[in-house]
Amino acid sequence: MRTPFSRPLALALVAALALPIAGCARNRTKGDLPYVARDVGTLYTAAKTRLDQHRYKEAAALFDEVERQHPYSVWARRAQLMGAFSHYLARSYTDSIQSAQRFISVHPGNKDAAYAYYLIALCYYEQISDVTRDQKISTQAQDALGELIRRYPNTRYAGDARLKVDLVRDHLAGKEMEIGRFYERRGQWLAATLRFRKVIDDYQTTTHTPEALMRLTETYLALGVRGEAEKSAAVLGANYPGTDWYERAYKLVKEYPPTAIAPLAPGQPVVTQATTPVATPGTAAPSAAPALEAPGKPTPASPSSTTPGN
Repeated sequence: MRTPFSRPLALALVAALALPIAGCARNRTKGDLPYVARDVGTLYTAAKTRLDQHRYKEAAALFDEVERQHPYSVWARRAQLMGAFSHYLARSYTDSIQSAQRFISVHPGNKDAAYAYYLIALCYYEQISDVTRDQKISTQAQDALGELIRRYPNTRYAGDARLKVDLVRDHLAGKEMEIGRFYERRGQWLAATLRFRKVIDDYQTTTHTPEALMRLTETYLALGVRGEAEKSAAVLGANYPGTDWYERAYKLVKEYPPTAIAPLAPGQPVVTQATTPVATPGTAAPSAAPALEAPGKPTPASPSSTTPGN
């Protein structure tokens, strides 16, 4: 016997049961995650399969599921690091860094901790932008690479990190040069000088050092500090005698007569600190800048004491 409410009630029950089934079907169709509980081996194998298929986001999510559903298993520790690696391949750098940092905090003494530090450094390194943009991420990359080298100096990861540190330092020096050239174009000589000085003081082994010394020669002359300009040009000639930068600096000093230098305005600060000669790491820098020599002539400075380290 049917009641007036039997048909609507039946339809409602069918609809209620159909919703989760349809949801599961959609999940399977799209290849989404099996959020239902599964044994750890099945989950890990599914994650590894997706990683091999270059489906990195799915792999990362499945590795995270291994850790979530089986947190105390041996597989969880392995999945944690593999999840960080999958996030890195998917270019989800923030998620990768968080996963690697979590691995380090939970397993600081694990043999794979060095790789976790390396993965963090790589995530920062991959995000470095051109020198026209903010370089905070470059500083973070340099710090992360330095931390890896300090903690695990004898690993293969540290060897690669040392190469990347040199590239990051060159990039940071390039940023200082970009800002210095900007100030120089605007006639803000002192601000430009400070930027070029920073390259000489902090990044003297980078490829930007010759240009920085030449730019210092320009800005010192513009400030009216001819003695400092000559010292910068002399150091440039001692360390990079065959470069176009030295030829430009030498020509600039010789063709810039002292009578043409405009006097400093009252109260304008004078840069008096001598330019630090670039020296090979481990050797003492010359106490005074070498004499300014014409391009192509031998300089009195000893190559062993003035040639910058590679």
